[in-house]
Amino acid sequence: MIADTDDDEEAEKTEPVEIPPDSLSAEALLALIESFVAREGTDYGEVERSLAEKVADVRRQLERGEARIEFDPLTESVGIVRVG
Repeated sequence: MIADTDDDEEAEKTEPVEIPPDSLSAEALLALIESFVAREGTDYGEVERSLAEKVADVRRQLERGEARIEFDPLTESVGIVRVG
């Protein structure tokens, strides 16, 4: 039986790719985190938090492995997702 490598290759092309935070420049990482926390749906509850506080929270989550940066080849976009 011949393995269908086209299916394997296609699956690899559609799987999100993890991007290590330290592979980005400090400026690019900051811009990505700021963009993430500025989007709707990242409300932190009844207490209003500053952009700097939200950025620091996400940065800590990335450092602790509670969140990760992913590139989605289907949409050609980069995002931050929670782990677990």
